[in-house]
Amino acid sequence: MQRVVLSGAVILITLSFAVGARADPPPLAVVPQVDLSRYAGTWYEIASFPQRFQKGCLDTQAVYTPRDDGTLEVLNSCFRNGKIDTAKGKAWVVDKATNAKLKVSFFWPFRGDYWIIELGKDYEYAVVAGPSRDYLWILARTRTLDQGFVDAIVERLKERGFDTTKLRMTEHRN
Repeated sequence: MQRVVLSGAVILITLSFAVGARADPPPLAVVPQVDLSRYAGTWYEIASFPQRFQKGCLDTQAVYTPRDDGTLEVLNSCFRNGKIDTAKGKAWVVDKATNAKLKVSFFWPFRGDYWIIELGKDYEYAVVAGPSRDYLWILARTRTLDQGFVDAIVERLKERGFDTTKLRMTEHRN
C-alpha cells in the first residue's frame, strides 16, 4: 500500500513540474518609446511567422508614411506569382505613452495588433509581434542583416516565449 501511495505522489509531483514548465509566458512587453517620424519609411522583412496572406511572397517590404490625422499610411508589397502584389492600409497608435502599440487595418472592420517589441537605437531594425505571440516579423532598413545579429534576436525571442521554430527567413531577389 505504501508503494502505491509513494508511486502516486511521485506521479503527482512529476505532473506538477510538467504543468509548471508549460506555464504561459508573461505578458509581452513593448519598447519604452517610439518616435513615429523616425519609424516612418521603408522596412524590409528579414524573417516572419508564415501568414496566409503572405503565402508565396518574396522581397516583402512595408512603407509607413505619416498622415495629417496622426495615423500612418501602410503600404505592404511583395513579389508573388511574377508580379508586385500590394496591400494598402493604415495604422494608429493605441498606447500614446509609448507609441509602441498600434492597430493596423487593411480593410474595415478587420484590424490587428502591431506591437513594437524591439527597436534598434538608430531605428535600423525592429521586431514586431502581436500580444498572443502568433504574429512575428523581424524588419530592417536593409534587405539583409548579419546572420549572427539575427541569431541573437531569435535567442531573445525564445526567452520571451516565442516558438521560433515557426520563424522563416524572407527571400529577397529583386
